[in-house]
Amino acid sequence: MIFLENEGITNPKLNLALEEYALRNFSADSDYLLFYINEPSIIIGRNQNTLEEVNQNYVEENNIHVVRRVSGGGAVYHDFGNLNFSFITNHDVKSLNNFKKFTAPVIKVLKSLGLDAELKGRNDIEVDEKKISGTAQFSTGKRMVSHGTLLLDTDLGEVVNALNVKMSKIQSKGHKSVRSRVANISEYLKTPLKIEEFRSLLLEGLYDESEPFETYHLTPEEWKAVHQLKEEKYDTWEWNYGRSPKFNIQRTRRFPIGEIDLRIFVEKGTIKDFKIFGDFFGKEPVETLEKIVEGTRYEKSDITNLLKDISLNEYFGDISKDDFIELIYGEDEIE
Repeated sequence: MIFLENEGITNPKLNLALEEYALRNFSADSDYLLFYINEPSIIIGRNQNTLEEVNQNYVEENNIHVVRRVSGGGAVYHDFGNLNFSFITNHDVKSLNNFKKFTAPVIKVLKSLGLDAELKGRNDIEVDEKKISGTAQFSTGKRMVSHGTLLLDTDLGEVVNALNVKMSKIQSKGHKSVRSRVANISEYLKTPLKIEEFRSLLLEGLYDESEPFETYHLTPEEWKAVHQLKEEKYDTWEWNYGRSPKFNIQRTRRFPIGEIDLRIFVEKGTIKDFKIFGDFFGKEPVETLEKIVEGTRYEKSDITNLLKDISLNEYFGDISKDDFIELIYGEDEIE
Protein backbone atom coordinates (compact mmCIF):
# COMPACT_ATOMS: atom_id res chain seq x y z
CA MET A 1 0.00 0.00 0.00
CA ILE A 2 1.31 3.44 -0.98
CA PHE A 3 0.02 6.56 0.77
CA LEU A 4 -0.57 9.45 -1.64
CA GLU A 5 0.15 12.84 -0.09
CA ASN A 6 -2.31 15.46 -1.34
CA GLU A 7 -0.15 18.27 0.10
CA GLY A 8 -2.97 19.75 2.19
CA ILE A 9 -5.17 20.71 -0.76
CA THR A 10 -8.77 21.51 0.24
CA ASN A 11 -10.24 22.36 -3.19
CA PRO A 12 -12.73 19.53 -3.88
CA LYS A 13 -12.36 19.79 -7.64
CA LEU A 14 -8.60 19.34 -7.39
CA ASN A 15 -8.89 16.51 -4.87
CA LEU A 16 -11.36 14.61 -7.05
CA ALA A 17 -9.12 15.18 -10.06
CA LEU A 18 -6.16 13.82 -8.06
CA GLU A 19 -8.17 10.75 -7.10
CA GLU A 20 -9.24 10.05 -10.69
CA TYR A 21 -5.76 10.69 -12.07
CA ALA A 22 -4.25 8.20 -9.63
CA LEU A 23 -6.98 5.68 -10.45
CA ARG A 24 -6.37 5.84 -14.18
CA ASN A 25 -2.62 6.39 -14.35
CA PHE A 26 -0.75 4.97 -11.36
CA SER A 27 0.86 1.54 -11.46
CA ALA A 28 -1.39 -1.48 -11.09
CA ASP A 29 1.42 -3.18 -9.18
CA SER A 30 0.48 -1.30 -6.00
CA ASP A 31 -2.58 -0.30 -3.99
CA TYR A 32 -2.92 3.33 -2.96
CA LEU A 33 -4.47 5.20 -0.06
CA LEU A 34 -5.47 8.85 -0.31
CA PHE A 35 -6.83 11.17 2.40
CA TYR A 36 -8.25 14.63 1.72
CA ILE A 37 -10.29 17.31 3.46
CA ASN A 38 -12.52 19.59 1.38
CA GLU A 39 -13.71 23.14 1.75
CA PRO A 40 -17.53 23.38 2.14
CA SER A 41 -18.90 21.52 -0.85
CA ILE A 42 -21.61 19.22 -2.11
CA ILE A 43 -20.29 16.13 -3.86
CA ILE A 44 -22.86 14.75 -6.30
CA GLY A 45 -23.14 11.07 -7.25
CA ARG A 46 -22.30 10.18 -10.84
CA ASN A 47 -25.92 9.45 -11.84
CA GLN A 48 -27.70 12.26 -10.03
CA ASN A 49 -29.55 15.29 -11.38
CA THR A 50 -27.57 18.08 -9.74
CA LEU A 51 -30.21 20.79 -10.04
CA GLU A 52 -32.64 18.66 -8.04
CA GLU A 53 -30.13 17.61 -5.37
CA VAL A 54 -28.87 21.01 -4.23
CA ASN A 55 -30.42 24.15 -2.81
CA GLN A 56 -28.92 26.28 -5.57
CA ASN A 57 -29.64 29.68 -4.05
CA TYR A 58 -28.13 28.63 -0.74
CA VAL A 59 -24.95 27.17 -2.21
CA GLU A 60 -24.39 30.27 -4.34
CA GLU A 61 -24.97 32.66 -1.43
CA ASN A 62 -22.60 30.69 0.80
CA ASN A 63 -19.90 29.93 -1.79
CA ILE A 64 -20.31 26.18 -1.46
CA HIS A 65 -18.64 24.13 -4.21
CA VAL A 66 -20.82 21.72 -6.18
CA VAL A 67 -18.84 18.91 -7.82
CA ARG A 68 -19.83 15.61 -9.41
CA ARG A 69 -17.73 12.53 -8.58
CA VAL A 70 -17.12 9.47 -10.76
CA SER A 71 -18.83 7.01 -8.38
CA GLY A 72 -22.52 6.38 -7.87
CA GLY A 73 -24.52 6.87 -4.70
CA GLY A 74 -26.09 9.99 -3.23
CA ALA A 75 -25.09 13.59 -2.69
CA VAL A 76 -23.01 14.35 0.40
CA TYR A 77 -21.90 17.51 2.16
CA HIS A 78 -18.19 18.05 2.91
CA ASP A 79 -16.48 20.65 5.07
CA PHE A 80 -13.33 21.03 7.16
CA GLY A 81 -14.74 18.67 9.80
CA ASN A 82 -15.03 15.77 7.36
CA LEU A 83 -12.17 13.43 6.42
CA ASN A 84 -12.34 11.61 3.08
CA PHE A 85 -10.52 8.37 2.37
CA SER A 86 -9.90 6.53 -0.90
CA PHE A 87 -8.53 3.05 -1.52
CA ILE A 88 -7.33 2.57 -5.10
CA THR A 89 -6.87 -1.09 -6.03
CA ASN A 90 -7.08 -3.48 -8.96
CA HIS A 91 -10.59 -4.30 -10.16
CA ASP A 92 -11.98 -7.43 -8.57
CA VAL A 93 -15.50 -8.69 -9.23
CA LYS A 94 -15.73 -9.94 -5.64
CA SER A 95 -14.67 -6.54 -4.32
CA LEU A 96 -17.07 -4.44 -6.42
CA ASN A 97 -19.93 -3.32 -4.17
CA ASN A 98 -18.25 -5.21 -1.33
CA PHE A 99 -18.23 -2.28 1.06
CA LYS A 100 -17.56 -4.54 4.03
CA LYS A 101 -14.10 -5.40 2.72
CA PHE A 102 -12.95 -1.80 2.39
CA THR A 103 -14.65 -0.41 5.48
CA ALA A 104 -13.39 -3.18 7.79
CA PRO A 105 -9.97 -1.58 8.52
CA VAL A 106 -11.62 1.83 9.02
CA ILE A 107 -14.19 0.35 11.41
CA LYS A 108 -11.38 -1.36 13.32
CA VAL A 109 -9.71 2.01 13.91
CA LEU A 110 -13.01 3.58 14.97
CA LYS A 111 -13.56 0.76 17.44
CA SER A 112 -10.08 1.39 18.87
CA LEU A 113 -11.26 4.95 19.57
CA GLY A 114 -14.19 3.60 21.57
CA LEU A 115 -16.93 3.74 18.92
CA ASP A 116 -19.29 0.82 18.46
CA ALA A 117 -19.15 1.25 14.69
CA GLU A 118 -20.57 -1.17 12.13
CA LEU A 119 -21.49 -1.29 8.46
CA LYS A 120 -25.25 -0.93 7.94
CA GLY A 121 -27.55 -0.81 4.94
CA ARG A 122 -25.97 -0.57 1.51
CA ASN A 123 -22.91 1.45 2.33
CA ASP A 124 -23.10 3.37 5.62
CA ILE A 125 -20.98 3.10 8.76
CA GLU A 126 -23.21 3.73 11.78
CA VAL A 127 -22.96 4.18 15.54
CA ASP A 128 -26.16 3.84 17.58
CA GLU A 129 -28.09 3.69 14.29
CA LYS A 130 -26.71 7.06 13.25
CA LYS A 131 -24.65 7.49 10.09
CA ILE A 132 -21.08 8.68 10.60
CA SER A 133 -19.74 7.61 7.20
CA GLY A 134 -20.95 6.90 3.68
CA THR A 135 -19.01 5.00 1.04
CA ALA A 136 -19.09 4.51 -2.73
CA GLN A 137 -17.15 2.72 -5.47
CA PHE A 138 -16.19 3.16 -9.10
CA SER A 139 -14.42 0.78 -11.46
CA THR A 140 -12.71 1.35 -14.78
CA GLY A 141 -12.77 -2.39 -15.43
CA LYS A 142 -9.07 -2.61 -14.61
CA ARG A 143 -8.76 -0.47 -11.50
CA MET A 144 -11.28 0.62 -8.88
CA VAL A 145 -11.64 3.23 -6.17
CA SER A 146 -13.48 2.61 -2.91
CA HIS A 147 -13.93 5.90 -1.10
CA GLY A 148 -15.87 7.35 1.77
CA THR A 149 -16.48 10.15 4.21
CA LEU A 150 -15.83 10.24 7.95
CA LEU A 151 -17.88 12.87 9.78
CA LEU A 152 -15.62 13.95 12.62
CA ASP A 153 -17.02 17.40 13.36
CA THR A 154 -19.07 18.48 10.35
CA ASP A 155 -21.63 21.28 10.53
CA LEU A 156 -24.65 18.98 10.25
CA GLY A 157 -27.02 21.92 9.92
CA GLU A 158 -25.44 22.69 6.57
CA VAL A 159 -26.29 19.20 5.33
CA VAL A 160 -29.97 20.12 5.47
CA ASN A 161 -29.46 23.71 4.30
CA ALA A 162 -27.40 22.85 1.23
CA LEU A 163 -29.14 19.68 0.05
CA ASN A 164 -32.64 19.07 -1.25
CA VAL A 165 -33.42 15.79 0.51
CA LYS A 166 -36.18 13.86 -1.25
CA MET A 167 -39.14 12.56 0.71
CA SER A 168 -38.67 9.08 -0.77
CA LYS A 169 -35.27 8.86 0.88
CA ILE A 170 -36.53 10.13 4.21
CA GLN A 171 -39.41 7.63 4.13
CA SER A 172 -37.15 4.74 3.14
CA LYS A 173 -34.97 5.38 6.19
CA GLY A 174 -37.98 5.37 8.52
CA HIS A 175 -37.07 8.77 9.98
CA LYS A 176 -38.77 12.13 9.85
CA SER A 177 -35.55 13.99 9.15
CA VAL A 178 -32.12 13.31 7.76
CA ARG A 179 -30.52 15.37 10.51
CA SER A 180 -31.86 12.95 13.12
CA ARG A 181 -30.02 9.97 11.62
CA VAL A 182 -26.61 11.58 11.02
CA ALA A 183 -23.99 12.11 13.72
CA ASN A 184 -20.43 13.28 14.17
CA ILE A 185 -17.72 10.93 15.39
CA SER A 186 -16.73 13.62 17.89
CA GLU A 187 -20.01 13.01 19.76
CA TYR A 188 -18.73 9.55 20.74
CA LEU A 189 -15.12 10.40 21.61
CA LYS A 190 -14.01 10.65 25.22
CA THR A 191 -11.20 13.04 24.24
CA PRO A 192 -11.77 15.70 21.55
CA LEU A 193 -9.69 15.34 18.40
CA LYS A 194 -8.77 17.89 15.76
CA ILE A 195 -9.21 16.72 12.17
CA GLU A 196 -5.42 16.53 11.69
CA GLU A 197 -5.07 14.36 14.81
CA PHE A 198 -7.89 12.13 13.63
CA ARG A 199 -6.22 11.78 10.23
CA SER A 200 -2.95 10.74 11.88
CA LEU A 201 -4.65 8.18 14.14
CA LEU A 202 -6.53 6.69 11.22
CA LEU A 203 -3.37 6.45 9.15
CA GLU A 204 -1.49 4.80 12.01
CA GLY A 205 -4.34 2.33 12.47
CA LEU A 206 -4.35 1.47 8.78
CA TYR A 207 -0.58 0.97 8.90
CA ASP A 208 -1.25 -1.86 11.31
CA GLU A 209 -3.30 -3.63 8.66
CA SER A 210 -0.37 -4.18 6.29
CA GLU A 211 3.30 -3.68 5.65
CA PRO A 212 4.65 -0.18 6.40
CA PHE A 213 3.33 2.32 3.88
CA GLU A 214 5.47 4.21 1.45
CA THR A 215 4.48 7.88 1.15
CA TYR A 216 4.44 9.19 -2.40
CA HIS A 217 4.60 12.84 -3.47
CA LEU A 218 3.48 13.56 -7.01
CA THR A 219 6.02 15.01 -9.41
CA PRO A 220 5.51 18.49 -10.94
CA GLU A 221 4.58 16.79 -14.21
CA GLU A 222 1.95 14.67 -12.49
CA TRP A 223 0.49 17.68 -10.69
CA LYS A 224 0.32 19.46 -14.06
CA ALA A 225 -1.75 16.56 -15.42
CA VAL A 226 -4.02 16.63 -12.34
CA HIS A 227 -4.64 20.35 -12.80
CA GLN A 228 -5.39 19.77 -16.46
CA LEU A 229 -7.98 17.12 -15.57
CA LYS A 230 -9.54 19.52 -13.08
CA GLU A 231 -9.79 22.27 -15.70
CA GLU A 232 -11.10 20.05 -18.46
CA LYS A 233 -13.60 18.10 -16.35
CA TYR A 234 -14.23 19.09 -12.75
CA ASP A 235 -14.31 22.83 -13.41
CA THR A 236 -16.95 22.50 -16.13
CA TRP A 237 -20.68 23.09 -15.92
CA GLU A 238 -21.22 20.19 -18.30
CA TRP A 239 -19.73 17.69 -15.84
CA ASN A 240 -21.13 19.12 -12.62
CA TYR A 241 -24.57 20.26 -13.78
CA GLY A 242 -25.16 18.84 -17.26
CA ARG A 243 -27.56 16.12 -18.30
CA SER A 244 -30.67 18.09 -17.28
CA PRO A 245 -33.07 16.73 -19.91
CA LYS A 246 -36.17 17.80 -21.73
CA PHE A 247 -38.90 15.35 -20.63
CA ASN A 248 -42.64 14.87 -20.53
CA ILE A 249 -42.73 11.69 -18.44
CA GLN A 250 -41.10 11.12 -15.06
CA ARG A 251 -40.95 7.78 -13.26
CA THR A 252 -39.35 7.46 -9.83
CA ARG A 253 -39.14 4.53 -7.45
CA ARG A 254 -36.90 3.57 -4.55
CA PHE A 255 -35.59 0.01 -4.70
CA PRO A 256 -33.31 -1.83 -2.23
CA ILE A 257 -30.38 -0.85 -4.50
CA GLY A 258 -31.32 2.84 -4.34
CA GLU A 259 -33.57 5.31 -6.12
CA ILE A 260 -34.01 5.25 -9.89
CA ASP A 261 -35.45 8.38 -11.48
CA LEU A 262 -36.31 8.21 -15.18
CA ARG A 263 -36.91 11.24 -17.40
CA ILE A 264 -38.46 10.27 -20.71
CA PHE A 265 -39.27 12.50 -23.66
CA VAL A 266 -41.77 10.82 -25.95
CA GLU A 267 -42.71 12.37 -29.29
CA LYS A 268 -45.12 10.75 -31.75
CA GLY A 269 -44.97 7.51 -29.78
CA THR A 270 -41.17 7.21 -29.88
CA ILE A 271 -38.69 7.73 -27.06
CA LYS A 272 -36.58 10.66 -28.24
CA ASP A 273 -34.68 11.26 -24.99
CA PHE A 274 -34.18 8.88 -22.07
CA LYS A 275 -32.23 9.89 -18.97
CA ILE A 276 -31.53 7.86 -15.85
CA PHE A 277 -30.77 9.48 -12.49
CA GLY A 278 -30.44 8.08 -9.00
CA ASP A 279 -28.23 7.13 -6.07
CA PHE A 280 -27.69 3.50 -7.10
CA PHE A 281 -24.31 1.84 -7.66
CA GLY A 282 -23.47 0.20 -10.97
CA LYS A 283 -20.41 -0.85 -12.91
CA GLU A 284 -21.39 0.26 -16.41
CA PRO A 285 -22.27 3.89 -17.29
CA VAL A 286 -26.01 4.44 -17.59
CA GLU A 287 -25.40 6.58 -20.67
CA THR A 288 -24.87 3.33 -22.58
CA LEU A 289 -28.30 2.04 -21.55
CA GLU A 290 -29.89 5.41 -22.32
CA LYS A 291 -28.63 5.25 -25.91
CA ILE A 292 -29.98 1.71 -26.28
CA VAL A 293 -33.49 2.79 -25.25
CA GLU A 294 -33.63 6.01 -27.27
CA GLY A 295 -35.39 5.56 -30.62
CA THR A 296 -37.62 2.77 -29.31
CA ARG A 297 -41.42 2.97 -29.51
CA TYR A 298 -42.95 3.76 -26.14
CA GLU A 299 -44.76 0.43 -26.00
CA LYS A 300 -44.27 -2.14 -23.26
CA SER A 301 -43.76 -5.00 -25.73
CA ASP A 302 -41.09 -3.06 -27.63
CA ILE A 303 -39.27 -2.11 -24.45
CA THR A 304 -39.45 -5.67 -23.13
CA ASN A 305 -38.05 -7.06 -26.35
CA LEU A 306 -35.31 -4.43 -26.44
CA LEU A 307 -34.10 -5.26 -22.93
CA LYS A 308 -34.39 -9.07 -23.09
CA ASP A 309 -30.65 -9.59 -23.58
CA ILE A 310 -29.48 -6.62 -21.47
CA SER A 311 -27.95 -7.27 -18.05
CA LEU A 312 -29.46 -4.51 -15.93
CA ASN A 313 -27.40 -5.57 -12.91
CA GLU A 314 -24.33 -4.13 -14.63
CA TYR A 315 -25.96 -0.69 -14.52
CA PHE A 316 -27.88 -0.72 -11.24
CA GLY A 317 -26.96 -3.68 -9.09
CA ASP A 318 -29.51 -6.34 -8.15
CA ILE A 319 -32.77 -5.29 -9.80
CA SER A 320 -35.28 -7.44 -11.67
CA LYS A 321 -35.95 -6.74 -15.32
CA ASP A 322 -39.71 -6.83 -14.73
CA ASP A 323 -39.42 -4.12 -12.08
CA PHE A 324 -37.39 -1.88 -14.39
CA ILE A 325 -39.79 -2.33 -17.30
CA GLU A 326 -42.69 -1.57 -14.97
CA LEU A 327 -40.87 1.58 -13.90
CA ILE A 328 -40.52 2.72 -17.52
CA TYR A 329 -44.07 1.90 -18.51
CA GLY A 330 -46.01 1.71 -15.26
CA GLU A 331 -48.65 3.86 -13.66
CA ASP A 332 -48.55 7.63 -14.09
CA GLU A 333 -47.48 8.24 -10.50
CA ILE A 334 -44.89 5.97 -8.92
CA GLU A 335 -43.37 8.41 -6.42
